[in-house]
Amino acid sequence: MACFRTSARICRQFLFNNSSSTKFSAVFSSPRWMSSGNYEYIIVEKKGEKNNVGFIQLNRPKALNALCKGLMSELDQAVQKFEKDDDVGCIVLTGSDRAFAAGADIKEMQTKEFSDVWRGNFLSEWDALSRCSKPVIAAVNGFALGGGCEVAMMCDIIYAGDKAQFGQPEITLGTIPGAGGTQRLCKAVGKSKAMEMVLTANRISAEEAEKAGLVSKVVPAAELVNEAIKTAEKISSFSKIATGMCKEAVNAGYEMSLKEGLHFEKRLFHASFASNDRREGMTAFSEKRPPKFTDS
Repeated sequence: MACFRTSARICRQFLFNNSSSTKFSAVFSSPRWMSSGNYEYIIVEKKGEKNNVGFIQLNRPKALNALCKGLMSELDQAVQKFEKDDDVGCIVLTGSDRAFAAGADIKEMQTKEFSDVWRGNFLSEWDALSRCSKPVIAAVNGFALGGGCEVAMMCDIIYAGDKAQFGQPEITLGTIPGAGGTQRLCKAVGKSKAMEMVLTANRISAEEAEKAGLVSKVVPAAELVNEAIKTAEKISSFSKIATGMCKEAVNAGYEMSLKEGLHFEKRLFHASFASNDRREGMTAFSEKRPPKFTDS
């Protein structure tokens, strides 16, 4: 019960300190973007002028988008849906103006025992985003704490609203980050900053996160989703073969030595010469015209 009371107190603090909410951009409220899927915890849509951007909004506002099992299952389904959609070239993941996600659902974890989480490999199903072959942009407004910060780090690019906050407060619940918080955070911001965040539960602002390398851009909160969709549209305009290769090369290099990464990159570069899109791209450049990629 102590964990639950701590979580509840943290949530009440968030609500009290953030009673004024930033209005969403019109791109959120337009009726044509209403979700057609049967989802309880998320909104799934396609956005962009060419409907080539997959859009997922975490939608548990009363729980500050706490990441319950049902939400993560629906997120997995939505990611797979966009993975198979040939029209979608990039995915944007966001939450509400108050919280991207304030963490995992403590109520679900509170009564579990070691044998439950060990045998069930608890949280193993959270890696849908990291498995996605298409680029994913996290648009973070408000709180990205605990599991929320970890889910954001599973994405390829993080854009933050100017009021966003990031943190790994698991230490206050008597546990540690369990979905990449000690691993991805260390690689993103370095050992010292990661140690400070996980050992003290201190949160960092959007500006601090950008300075540390956790996020790539900070924009006014009201403009965040539009900015992420704009970037996603640009990515979606390129060859899906090339964007997939770029993502694979960067992610592989993240885990390899420089020598191994350079070799892997070179082989993927060579492989791109087998695609029609590489031929079209270079031909279009020579002919001084926009390329017409066919993803082949």
